[in-house]
Amino acid sequence: MQLSRVFAPDFAIALSEEPCFAPNSMLTHRLVLPEDMNQFGALFGGRLLAWIDEASWIAASLEFPDCQFVTVAMKDVVFQHSVRQGTILAIESTLQNKGSTSVTYRVTVRQGRGEDRSEIFSTLVTFVNVDSNSQKNLID
Repeated sequence: MQLSRVFAPDFAIALSEEPCFAPNSMLTHRLVLPEDMNQFGALFGGRLLAWIDEASWIAASLEFPDCQFVTVAMKDVVFQHSVRQGTILAIESTLQNKGSTSVTYRVTVRQGRGEDRSEIFSTLVTFVNVDSNSQKNLID
């Protein structure tokens, strides 16, 4: 893994060149904290879905900066296994499809560190571009 110094000489961030992530995708990370847990000591599913929605919305908004996106669909919601407190999650968003008014991103969640980078969750998230009246608007 290549390291690059960014913003300050004493602060380095890892650039993702790992084979489990697609090129030209947006990668973000989340730390699972105590307030993210459900009553059984695992990550609350709704919290993960909110992070996925946010990460893919950011990816879409950066890729299409003149658009105002709202979420219209999340295809499958299947959790592969539970996630414990203290886990660092890697959330990858990759453009899957661009239509005239909507975009769809494939979002994959994996362990963010260590040897085990197995998939925890994967789905397709679709956004539609809307105008100030919440009507569909063409993507330039």
